[in-house]
Amino acid sequence: MREKKASESADDIEKQVEEAIAEVKDAKPAEAPKTRKAPAEKKTKTAKDAPKEDVSEKAASDKAPPIERDTDWIPKTKLGNDVLAGKYRTIEDILQKGELILEPEIVDILIPDMMQDVVYIGGSPGKGGGIRRTATKMTARMHKSGRRFKLSALSVIGNGDGIVGIGRGISNEHRTAIEKATKNAKLSVIRVKRGCGSWECGCGGGHSVPFKVSGTEGSVTVTLLPAPKGVGIVASKEIKKILKIAGIKDIWAKTSGKTETRTNLAAAVFNALKNINSGKGDL
Repeated sequence: MREKKASESADDIEKQVEEAIAEVKDAKPAEAPKTRKAPAEKKTKTAKDAPKEDVSEKAASDKAPPIERDTDWIPKTKLGNDVLAGKYRTIEDILQKGELILEPEIVDILIPDMMQDVVYIGGSPGKGGGIRRTATKMTARMHKSGRRFKLSALSVIGNGDGIVGIGRGISNEHRTAIEKATKNAKLSVIRVKRGCGSWECGCGGGHSVPFKVSGTEGSVTVTLLPAPKGVGIVASKEIKKILKIAGIKDIWAKTSGKTETRTNLAAAVFNALKNINSGKGDL
């Protein structure tokens, strides 16, 4: 009898354990309503936040990443802060909006592969009575204590792909004058519209100028004529420097006036390139 009671009590304990396990399993579905509320809350959150996330993602895709500073340059203008923040990707974005560049560091950041050259505007007596061209031009003025000399230089910068700028600098030293000229050239960059305006070529590329254009400075007038592929830059050595950095490969240049004044000659070429932008339409 005792064995029967012990077996019955063991069976009762096993049934109680099984029932407890069943209750635990049944209790999990009972908590389902709580889990059902969670997705509903997520849906309401995502419905409210979805437009904001999409706008921010589009804005992030349109804006370039912030630029890492390699120097201790602190921008002083709004445009400089926008460039460091990544608002502008290239220098062409700034020129299309007509923004005024007042800091040369902006050009240094947006044109990492910048090309630079010096236009030889000076001269000194050479052997046999000729003129030996120099990078700086010396001028003198009389003072009570004697003559005082100044040195001027003309520099041209660009990327060789439609961006060019020229600038003049004056100082008492050669190196300082060239540095000032380069700084001023960075502040006067323009975008040059290129094309194929030659009836002999008609390729539709951007190796020349789209049409005949002229520029004047002082008594010097420079006329640029479109040329077919393979002609090259048919111009003087100093004009070649400007046109090459501007990204023009084939062109004819015609000059008139006192071209010995190379400052006016370079300025006339730059004005001719600037006048291309006055044409209507996007080339």
